[in-house]
Amino acid sequence: MGGLPSTLPPAVRALAEADFSSVASRFSGAGFAVTQPADGILTIKRAGDRPSVLVSVGVHGDETGPIEVVAWLLDALSQQPSALAVNLMLCVGNIAAIRMGKRFIDADLNRMFRTGRGSLEGTAEAARADAMIAATSAFFADAGSVRWHLDLHTAIRPSVYPTFAIVPELIPDGPRRELIAWLGLAGIGAIIMNPASVGTYSYYSAEHHAAAGTTVELGRIGTLGQNDLSQFADASQALDDLLRGAPKREAKQQPHVFNTARQIIKLSEQFRMAFGKDTHNFTMLKQGDEIARDGDTVYTVQYPEEYVVFPNPDVRVGLRAGVMVVRVA
Repeated sequence: MGGLPSTLPPAVRALAEADFSSVASRFSGAGFAVTQPADGILTIKRAGDRPSVLVSVGVHGDETGPIEVVAWLLDALSQQPSALAVNLMLCVGNIAAIRMGKRFIDADLNRMFRTGRGSLEGTAEAARADAMIAATSAFFADAGSVRWHLDLHTAIRPSVYPTFAIVPELIPDGPRRELIAWLGLAGIGAIIMNPASVGTYSYYSAEHHAAAGTTVELGRIGTLGQNDLSQFADASQALDDLLRGAPKREAKQQPHVFNTARQIIKLSEQFRMAFGKDTHNFTMLKQGDEIARDGDTVYTVQYPEEYVVFPNPDVRVGLRAGVMVVRVA
């Protein structure tokens, strides 16, 4: 835990250290069924037909803004527990990496939610993903039809759209519309429709537990305790409203929608991108432009315009090194 700043407010420190003792006792004292099925995972339930909402933060240990946002919301709700209108599971993802101020220990946790992990199977993150999968399965096992999973992140690099979300295409139309409407309320500027899993937590919950799951990028990475929380104001309000069952507000904007053109997979150590890894998310490329080459394989832009997201040539062989998207709305 030496990596955590010594000046953190108590609520933020408690969540970053996965210490739920105070909030758990408040909800338990108010008559909720409270469990901690694994380190860093808290479930709060009450009998009745209530929406089931999974909120995850810290899947990447250096993405600290959502930890602060959720810490303050959870602390405020625990002071007024009867206001919680949903069954809630809160998951603090890569606890060990958060404590060390690192992105991960051995490998990217957000690539572990798949059956075939190959050489990643023996990593610390694989074991953590197994614990998260078991808790998620138990949480949704007796859930009603309204199921959400909001996996909250912040981006490494600048973006044309400072906030954006990835939404699995397999979510049925009704829940998908509700989710996209909520993302608009949260101030999300762009949505990428994702046709296939690359092992992310939110895609797992959508595929296996019928949750309206999404990976939400809420701005830029910052130091725990020093994040500018004003950049998260819309998302914080939208999340608080969701958890309290508040009447829906008017969205300030409608997110632009993008379809995935293709995943750029790193096939070998020869992989080279045609632009720097510091390239902004949603940088536009024209038809015929080179994206990357990997030995004899050359990736080029196929549509009149495509936008690159998550360019990262430093991933392990076999993993996604970028996504190319096309705007549809």
